[in-house]
This record gives sequence, structure tokens and C-alpha cells, in this order.
Amino acid sequence: MNPKIRIVNEEILSDNWYELKKITYMSEARDGTWTKQTRESYDRGNGATILLYNQEKQTVILTRQFRIPTYVNGNETGLLIETCAGLLDKESAEESIRREAEEETGYKVDKIQKIGEAYMSPGSVTEMLHFFVAEYTPMMKISDGGGLEEEHENIEVLEYSFQKALEMIKTGEIKDGKTIMLLQYAQINRLFDPVPRQQHILVAGPYRSGTGDDPALIHRNIEWMTETALQVYEAGHMPVLGEWYALPLIRKAGSLNIGDDIFNQIFHPSSIRLLQHCDAVLRIGGPSQGADEMVRVAQGMGKTIYRKLQDIPRIV
Repeated sequence: MNPKIRIVNEEILSDNWYELKKITYMSEARDGTWTKQTRESYDRGNGATILLYNQEKQTVILTRQFRIPTYVNGNETGLLIETCAGLLDKESAEESIRREAEEETGYKVDKIQKIGEAYMSPGSVTEMLHFFVAEYTPMMKISDGGGLEEEHENIEVLEYSFQKALEMIKTGEIKDGKTIMLLQYAQINRLFDPVPRQQHILVAGPYRSGTGDDPALIHRNIEWMTETALQVYEAGHMPVLGEWYALPLIRKAGSLNIGDDIFNQIFHPSSIRLLQHCDAVLRIGGPSQGADEMVRVAQGMGKTIYRKLQDIPRIV
């Protein structure tokens, strides 16, 4: 506990719904003096909330229900658009939000992800809110939702496009804090971006350029490009070097020297053929006419061009 805070007295002002206390405490100032202060603290337990989203449809599930505190504070209808939420009822946050999602929205979600916790009104309310997101599909809908009759809940289930929900923040149609936080989390973390797919990526860089055809320097270039290809592989994609494909063919065809007729007949043309079966080119390293040619041809084919390894999306 904080040694600079001493609870002097707690007085229950109301326990009609939840517990409202009047708390008197002493706090130590920076100069070492102690002062007495009194505050009210409303303890309604902790809660959880979840944003249900569909990446394929680009939609979210929200709810609308009457909230009396907003009605007495300027909300003309008293209706508030929110993410599904509820108090923890002697359950873990995850168990609670799964139950609330099913009761309120009718969706029995599968995998859920916790993204954080926050005090929502720390000046007067003790509640800590646990935030979750989960993907939903039409197959997960097992009821109409709407809440529990025995708890007199009258909840309307809404499905909006994600972009419309963001616009509703700007227009003031969505004013609920937890809902704004979850929608902005989805926007910042790009939950609605297309899921990256595995790509076949041609790694193009200097092979002979700048080496004077020195075998040791050429080998160094190949090793460096192969090391880069390994990082592309570790990012979840399928890398390939034109050299991996061309050099064995060149040797088998009888080439005796780098740059002889057989070498030239196979080296770049084979890479062009290979490129037709690739999704993208990663152009790395310094000057190289061959690598630049791969980029030009790839652009003409409408392939993606990456200039840095970090630009390639990770899928594993």
C-alpha cells in the first residue's frame, strides 16, 4: 500500500444498488506535512467490454440501450450506442465478456483477445474495465440477443460498417468512452486491413556488379542475398534468387566462364521466366543492371516492388 496515504474513516452513504462510500484519508505532501481530505467513492465492481468485428464484411456489432445517467445529463433520448459490456459476476474477465456477448448480441464468439485495462472514471468510480476484441461470423449467431428478460434489459443489436462507426464518433452519434476507445484501437491496429497472404518473392541484388568477376566477391554477394532470403522466409513468405534457378542450368548446359555465350543465353532470360511466377521483387544492395532490369520488368507485369526487407508484411 502507498505509505503516503492513510485511510482514516469509511462511511457507507448508500448500498441501494452498489456501494457509495464517504472516505476520509490523510495524504503526505512533498514537504512532509499531512493533510486530511474527504472524497466519495462508488464501488460497482469491475467490468469488461468487447468489440465484435468481421474483417471480411468490414463490420462491427454494437448495442443501443437506455442509460438514465445520460438522460439526466443532456442526452435527449437517453439511448446510447455502445460496445457489448457488463460487470464481472464472480467470473474472470474473459468468462464474463463471453457470457455478456452471447446474452446481449446473440453471438457465441470463439477466440477473443484482451487488449488492455483502464479506469474509466477514476475521480469517483472504482471500476476497472477490461477491454477485448473478437472476430465474429454469421455462423456464430445463436440467438437474437437483446439481454436477459429477468434483468429487464432491452438491448437493440446493431451492425454497422467500420467506417460508418468511425464517422459516428465525429458526428456525436457515438459518445460512449469505451466504445470510442475500442473503435480507435481497431483503427490504429488496422484490424480491418486485408490479412497478409504468403507471397513468392524474388530477391534481386548485385551478383557480378562491382566484383570484377572475382569468384570470392561473387560468392559473398550470393551469401548475402541468401541470408536476406532466409529473413523473407522467416517472415512467412517463399523467397527465391534468380541465381538459385539459373546457375545450375548454366553449368549443366556446358558454360565454361561467367559471361560466355551459354551464360548469357540463360542467366537473365531464366530470371525473367521465374519472375512471371513471383508475386513481388525485393530489390536490395547497390548498383546492378540485372537487378534493375528485374525491377523494370516486374513493374511492367504489375508486381509489387519492395525496397526494404521491413516493408514486407509478416504473416508468421
